[in-house]
Amino acid sequence: MSNHAGETLVQLTSEVRSPEGTRYLARACGGPMPDGSWQGWIEFVPIDAGVPVRTPRETTQPNRTDTQYWATGLTPVYLEGALARALKKPSAPAEVASARPSIFPAPGPVTRPTGARESLINPFSVYEHGEAHLRKQLGAFAAWHLVNIARKFELTDLDVVTLDHMPSVELVELIVSAVRNGVESSRASNGG
Repeated sequence: MSNHAGETLVQLTSEVRSPEGTRYLARACGGPMPDGSWQGWIEFVPIDAGVPVRTPRETTQPNRTDTQYWATGLTPVYLEGALARALKKPSAPAEVASARPSIFPAPGPVTRPTGARESLINPFSVYEHGEAHLRKQLGAFAAWHLVNIARKFELTDLDVVTLDHMPSVELVELIVSAVRNGVESSRASNGG
């Protein structure tokens, strides 16, 4: 029996390009964790030549079915951000043995900044350009960035452990909803 616990859940058909122009095909992969929940990550396989790369864990789900559902909702903008994260710290080379198993048995290591909470954007400022614009911006971030945004701008009372186990899609909804409610409350109290 193989130790390889990861599997390809969804093979995405549109190509994703790196800033240097390298073309990749993405596939959403997942595998069970010791506690029985599942984790999901994205692997990028170069179309022409090169070394496959992977993201750190992108989501934690209660089971395989929910992880596969997460994988079906990945957008081109999300994949562009995921490729940028995967290329930021390339993982060890791997050989592609077949199209079905994932290349890596698990996601890449999570790299979190040390020290103070870091937030890449101010969601209230981005929301001024429209909710769709905010969703697009948030969709390009790793889950841990979304957690930092939610905490820095006090958009939730949930503890960091709970937030860390939420999938990116839920974190985006949490942030957008909190920002929308905050803006509407501010407008109502200002008589506008």
